[in-house]
Amino acid sequence: MPRTLSVAAAQFEMRPVGSFDDFAAQVRDLLDRAAGARLVVLPELFTEALFTIDPDWRSHDAARLTRIAEHTDRYTVLFAAEAAARGQWILAGSHLTATARGHENVAHLFGPGGELHTHSKTHIFPAEAEWGTVEGDELTVHDIDGVTVGIAICYEAEIPEVTTALTGLGAEVLLTPSYTYTEAGFYRVRHCAAARAIENQVYVVHCPTISHLTGPLAPGFGRASVLGPCDQAFPADGVLAEARTNEQDVIAHRLDLDLLHANRATGAAPTHRDRGRRAALYAKYAHAAL
Repeated sequence: MPRTLSVAAAQFEMRPVGSFDDFAAQVRDLLDRAAGARLVVLPELFTEALFTIDPDWRSHDAARLTRIAEHTDRYTVLFAAEAAARGQWILAGSHLTATARGHENVAHLFGPGGELHTHSKTHIFPAEAEWGTVEGDELTVHDIDGVTVGIAICYEAEIPEVTTALTGLGAEVLLTPSYTYTEAGFYRVRHCAAARAIENQVYVVHCPTISHLTGPLAPGFGRASVLGPCDQAFPADGVLAEARTNEQDVIAHRLDLDLLHANRATGAAPTHRDRGRRAALYAKYAHAAL
């Protein structure tokens, strides 16, 4: 039986909201548009929109953004209920979460049967350090209908070792929610996501936060995409689906895992196989690489 996984990237536009219910209504509208997908991916830190519930939010500095952690319980209740009601897996982007170690940038993957998997961002972008965010130290993969997925949040996609480890753990699909403030930042993540798809021969679902707001909330530039290797079995540029730039949008694509594994075995550039084949060579120079 063919192995496929239907995915959607729900490109969220951050807007001022008057209440958590207003935020939830915007989320549900996007999920309605992704109704045919088995897995929906939302962006990194799109919950920063909740900061605007405070009528004086524009006068606060960036260090106070950690206040969105006060909404963690309602956030998890919302997405657990939506995943169950819709029969979908939902990567609810990432959310600043208060832990014993401090505030962590945590991706939450909700399943239709009540499953909840989390991933704490292991490489914090320098601008995030201003919020006092601490880094996670675990990389794991998760099973969705027999397909293995890994999570690489934004800057993690720019660190090849992260996705190399996830692919080594069996990841076939990388989920990359992001939030980049500039066009250059977007292209760093986008180009690196494309490189990860090529070098690991995996699919990547890249979903950015869009925002036209200003201080202390940074603007968000982006264009969601579903990416694959660049080879004859796929589009020449590796782009399987792509959203509109800087607009709230939803894109979808059905991933063919059999095709992916065939490409690993017989593709013109079998990078997945050849990278693993020379592991001893890389180990010899590990001291120089790190």
